Amino acid sequence: MRNADGGRRNRSYGRRAPKREPGIDPDESVPRFAFRLPRLLVGATILILFAAACQGDGRTPLVIYSPHGRDLLTLLERRFEQLHPDVDVRWLDMGSQEVYDRLRSERANPQADVWFGGPATIFARGAADSLLEPYRPGWAGAIAPHGRGPGDRYFAVYETPAVIVYASQALSADAAPHDWDDLLDPRWKGKILIRDPLASGTMRAVWGMIIERGLRQTGDTAAGFRWLRRLDAQTKEYVLSGALLDQKIVRQEGLVTIWDLPDILLSTRDGLQLGYVFPASGTPVIEDAIGVVRHARHRAQAQAFVEEVGSIAAQLVATREAYRLPARLDLPVDSLPPWAREVRRAMRVAEVDWDLLAARGPEWMRHWDETVRGHAR
Repeated sequence: MRNADGGRRNRSYGRRAPKREPGIDPDESVPRFAFRLPRLLVGATILILFAAACQGDGRTPLVIYSPHGRDLLTLLERRFEQLHPDVDVRWLDMGSQEVYDRLRSERANPQADVWFGGPATIFARGAADSLLEPYRPGWAGAIAPHGRGPGDRYFAVYETPAVIVYASQALSADAAPHDWDDLLDPRWKGKILIRDPLASGTMRAVWGMIIERGLRQTGDTAAGFRWLRRLDAQTKEYVLSGALLDQKIVRQEGLVTIWDLPDILLSTRDGLQLGYVFPASGTPVIEDAIGVVRHARHRAQAQAFVEEVGSIAAQLVATREAYRLPARLDLPVDSLPPWAREVRRAMRVAEVDWDLLAARGPEWMRHWDETVRGHAR
């Protein structure tokens, strides 16, 4: 999450200081909770803090679990509260896998109303585990068929590319790796940092792409795991959070990483010296989804939030102010900001069997953790 002064995310929690968002009245500041905590501590802390914060407010609390971070969540929170002044939006920022794990642990007594953000592959597992309930928003027809979850349990709202990232103070664009296999070059040994894939939907998608690519080429997953073992030998550290990953690259504790494009664009906007490259052979473009939590306590408000996030107005605001590529197919190209048009032009989308990743991804990640991580060094 980002501090109220626009700085990078921290790992503390508390009330947010007022911050002016574009198009928002600066006098209208509604503090919220925004924090990351170790998984075992999150549950009790949420209940205590939410209960304390909601006392005497009178509005209906709408609880959102999301990996999207302060910039986007604050933007949409305030937009939604302007449209629905009787609703108090409260969000918890955690990794994609952590959202899934938390919703599973709360299945008998849900604390969240909306699951907002993360690869559709994780949402597919959530749907299979009865964590989501059917709801078809009015904008569903504007989403590509593959972005619509079975039984209307989730829908894609953004497209999130994964890119190769480098420390721009230390490397020129020409010197940086330009494709996935370039990361295996001996000159990058000990200079690569990786976000911990077990907690990150983005990295699970990249790992799944590599394994599925090898399976498609050879008929066996062994090729993909060999590739990941070679990358493990190059990797200096698996980093606990995306924010820490950015900082470590800027400090040149490592020179190269893999991460999602929106976070890198936000970081560079905030002054971090990072560069990125679209892999020449193709980048996985994650369908970033949203859905209503099964047995949500505030179902009507949750459905209204889903409607708002996928609306044309909210999609364009998220694109212009939080660097999100909209999943809607009906937005005119000239309505998109220059950065989004350039991404559409320059990016080569990798061929990925997302259904296979949804089905076998958890098994592959367990195997990677048990037999690859740290075994090549």
